[in-house]
Amino acid sequence: MGRRILNDALRAIVNAERRSKSTVELQPISTVMSSFLKIMKDRGYIKNFHVYDPHRVGRITVELQGRVTDCRALTYRQDIKAKDIEAYRLRNLPTRQWGYVVVTTPDGILDHEEAISRNVGGQVLGYFH
Repeated sequence: MGRRILNDALRAIVNAERRSKSTVELQPISTVMSSFLKIMKDRGYIKNFHVYDPHRVGRITVELQGRVTDCRALTYRQDIKAKDIEAYRLRNLPTRQWGYVVVTTPDGILDHEEAISRNVGGQVLGYFH
């Protein structure tokens, strides 16, 4: 069920972007979801997000920017080595210019560029572009 929460949230973001909404509310939440959204915010794909009442069911309000064309979470978390991250990115993202693969590593949840620079592998959570 935990992997489904992230996938449902990312699909809600994509659907709201397609309908040109300015905000979307995500519920229920998880710490993995907030880490994924933090990477999206750092890379400029969303404006901001606010977490309300994280100790109970909670909800996250995300301010959209209009840049997300697709984002998905993998329900099967695929193991990947540091040297194979670039090949995985080329296979799953549309071009070299945009998009990020999010990987959970022993160093935390990172995007593919940071994982390559730190030379750590892990499991693929999902991607966005």
